[in-house]
Amino acid sequence: MMSSSAIGSATPSETCTCVVGLQWGDEAKGKLVDLLGEDHDIVVRYNGGANAGHTIVRDGRSFKLSLLPAGVLNPRLTSVIGNGVVVYPPRFIEEVTQIREAGIEVGGNLMVSERAHVVFPYHMEEERLSETDSEGAIGTTGRGIGPCYQDKVGRVCGIRVGDLLSPDHLRDRLRRVVPWKNRWIQALASGGNAQVFDADKLTQEYLHYGESLRPHVADTCQFLRQSLQQGRRILFEAAQGSLLDIDHGTYPFVTSSSSSPAGIWSGSGVPARRLTRVIGVVKAYTTRVGRGPFPTELTDGPEGTGESIRRKGREYGTVTGRPRRVGWLDLVALRYAAAVSDVDELAVTLLDVLSCVREIAICTAYEIHGERRSDFPADARQLEAATPVLEYLPGWYGEELTQARRFADLPSAARRYVDRVAEELGVPVGIVSVGPDRDQTIIR
Repeated sequence: MMSSSAIGSATPSETCTCVVGLQWGDEAKGKLVDLLGEDHDIVVRYNGGANAGHTIVRDGRSFKLSLLPAGVLNPRLTSVIGNGVVVYPPRFIEEVTQIREAGIEVGGNLMVSERAHVVFPYHMEEERLSETDSEGAIGTTGRGIGPCYQDKVGRVCGIRVGDLLSPDHLRDRLRRVVPWKNRWIQALASGGNAQVFDADKLTQEYLHYGESLRPHVADTCQFLRQSLQQGRRILFEAAQGSLLDIDHGTYPFVTSSSSSPAGIWSGSGVPARRLTRVIGVVKAYTTRVGRGPFPTELTDGPEGTGESIRRKGREYGTVTGRPRRVGWLDLVALRYAAAVSDVDELAVTLLDVLSCVREIAICTAYEIHGERRSDFPADARQLEAATPVLEYLPGWYGEELTQARRFADLPSAARRYVDRVAEELGVPVGIVSVGPDRDQTIIR
C-alpha cells in the first residue's frame, strides 16, 4: 500500500490543507482525502450533507460514503463533521455500522458538531414536492438538503444536533415546527398527495437517533482551535465542487452550501488565514448531475463518445445511481474555479478513462451571442447560450494507463494533455490518478 508521503506530504509549516473539487462535483476527491490523511491528524468535512458521495477503495474493499468524512476509514485520524454540514441521523448510523462491520474502529475518533443542523423527513417531503414542478426543478438528490439549509438561515424552524440530546427541548421545538411544516407541505401539494408528520412520533424517533449520536457529539469548533494550538495538522474535505458553490457556482443550479474553500471558516470555525495549501481536484473530463448549464456536454446518443466515457468511468451517482451528464474538459470553467478556490496545485483524476476516446477535445473559450469570451459568466442564462470553442488533441486510444506509476510511464499524448491543463490554468499538476486504487497514483 502506498503512503501519502509519496504524494507530496504536508510539512510542519503546512498546518491546514484543503482538498476541493473544481467542477460540478464527483471529481474523485475521496481518494485524495484518503491518501493525504496519512500525513494529517484530523480530517474535517465542512459543508453539504448526505447528498455528497465518495467511493473509496481501500485494502481491496470499496466504501461508499455520503455523510462521513473519508478520513473515517483511518482510525488513527480524528474525523470531524463540522457545523456547516447538515446531518441526517439514519444515514450517519448506517455508514458507521457499515464501517464497523468491515472491522474498522469507529468511536471517539469520529466527532459531530453540536451546532450542525439536522435533516428531518419533512425536509425530504418539501424537496420532493418542490422538484415536481418541471419549470422550477433543479434536479436535486431529494435528500432534503436545501430545505434544511433554508430552515437554518430562516432561524425559526432550524433544529441542531445538540437539540437531539435534550428531550423536553426537542419535544417543544417539534410541537411548534411540525404543524407549520404540515401546512406548508399541504400548500405545496396543492390538493395532491402529501405526507404529513406527527410531532411526538418524530420526537421519539429522533431522541433515539440522538442517543446513537451522543458519544460523537462535541463542540468541534473548540476542538479544532485547540488542535491548531497543539500543532496538529488538519485536512479539510469539501463536498460537491466549486461550480456548485451557493455563492460562486452556476446559480440557481447549485448546492445549498459553500462548497469552495470559502466555506471552511463558517463551516468549521477555523479561520481562513490558517489555510496553507489548497489542492484542486480536476476530473480529466467534465460531468454534472441534475439540471443546469453544461456547455461542453456530449449528447451524441447511446453509441456516442459521451456514453463511452460514461460506461468506462462508471459515471453514475454514488448517492442516487443516476447517470451523470458527460462532456469534454471545460478550461473556461476550471480557470474560474481555480481562481475562486485559490488553488496551489492540481490533481487530475480518471485520466485512464479517456483511453476509450480516439481524439480528445478541450474547451478554451465560449461563443455567446456571437461574442468570443474567455471569462465564466455569472448568469446561468448566458452559460446556457454558450457554444464551446474546442481545441482537439490526439488521444491515446486503447493504451492502458492503470499500471503507470511515474509520469514518464504515461503515453506521450496523455502527458501532453496533462501539461496542457496546467498551462491553461497556470497551476502545476502535482498528482495524476489513473485508477481507483491507492497505488494507482502518480506524483510529479
